[in-house]
Order: sequence, then structure tokens, then C-alpha cells
Amino acid sequence: MVEHLEELRARLLWSLLSWAVGTGVAWTFRVQLLDWLKRPLDLAARQNGIQVNLIVLDITEPFLVSLKVAAFGGLVLALPFIVYQVWAFIAPGLYEHEKRLAGPFLLGAGFSFALGALFAYYGFLPFAIPFLLGFLGDVVTPQISIGRYMGQVLMMMTVMGLVFEMPVVSYLLARLGLLTSAFLARNWRVAVVLLLTLAAVITPTVDVVSLSIVTLPLLVLYWVSVLVARFAERQRPKEEAA
Repeated sequence: MVEHLEELRARLLWSLLSWAVGTGVAWTFRVQLLDWLKRPLDLAARQNGIQVNLIVLDITEPFLVSLKVAAFGGLVLALPFIVYQVWAFIAPGLYEHEKRLAGPFLLGAGFSFALGALFAYYGFLPFAIPFLLGFLGDVVTPQISIGRYMGQVLMMMTVMGLVFEMPVVSYLLARLGLLTSAFLARNWRVAVVLLLTLAAVITPTVDVVSLSIVTLPLLVLYWVSVLVARFAERQRPKEEAA
């Protein structure tokens, strides 16, 4: 038991160290990342024909925002290594044919996170931000805190990146015999409620259109996870026979 706890601590430390290194690398590109994250707001301002200013509310905000952006970039860079640490912790308890899943799992996890983050950036923000800015039209000139704006954008991209891991995790758990497609299909109503709640939490608007843009892909991902789990179940008998 003590040995497992020591190994878990070591894996956590290596994961945190890789995140710190990735954050250091992303820090050197923080200005470019900030400019990239700001583009949906600039595009929305042009669409609504208004001037939008990002403001700083206190002297520490520029540093804290830069740190948040760098931490997000570091997480993206370090994610494959972090996932590997998770895999290395559970691998000793797996059969040889199960250990062969390491490569596909690492690649799938990294690709899925990036795909979810890009969906939030290109698929949701271009619709949500213009809608929000267009409420009062020319009555006011928006003065938006850069800290709050970047915080909302990064939260959306991070959460969507993690949610897009559903098919990858479902495939892995089904191959290991820890999850079944029947369980997922049987509890689809619970999943719908949970996904709707998640979409409402991470969506900065209350309109039906924006909520639907987030909710529908989550529901599609859930049913993709069911199909992926079913596919993984069909591969298990072949591996066990081998």
C-alpha cells in the first residue's frame, strides 16, 4: 500500500513538473496567445459596429492574465505526458494485450482535448460573443476586464477539451472491462440532465441558441461514446482468446 502511494506521489510530481515546464514554454509566447484569444472579441466588435476596449482593473491583472494563458498553453503541451503518467500508474495491473492500448490512448487523449478546445474557440465563441455585445447596440461602449474575458474563454476551452475526452475514456474503460455500452445506453436520461447542467454552467449566456450550440455536441459525443464502447467490447473476446 505504501509503495502504491509513493508511486502515485511520484507520478503527480512528474505531471506537475511537466505542466510547469510547458507553462514556461508557453510564457514566451504569451503575447501571441493573448492576441489569438482576443480575436473572437475583435471580430464580434466589428460585426456589431462598436468599439470594445479590454481594460485592466488593478496592477496585478496583466501578470495574472499572462500566467493563466501560459498555464493553459502549458496544459496543452504537457497533456500527453500527464496522460502517460496516469497510464504508467495503472499499467502494472493490466494484461499484456491491454498494455498495447497505451499508444492509441495517449494520441487519442491529446487529439480529443485539442479538438474540444478548438470547437469552443471556432464553434461557440464566434456566435456567443456577438450575441452578448449586440444587446445594447450603440447605447454603451463596452469596457471589458481582460481578466474576466480571458478567464471565461479559457474556462470554456478547457472544459470543452476535457468533455471531448468522453469517447477516448469510454473506449479505454470498455476495453478494460470496466464499462459497458449497455450501462451508458441505459442511463442516457441521467446523462442528458448532467450534460444540460454542464452546458448551462459553462455557457456565459442564457439564450437557447448559445445553449444549443454547446449542448448538441455534448449529446452527440455521449452517443459516440456508447458506440465506441460497443466497438471496444467486440474486440475483447478476440484479445482474450489470443
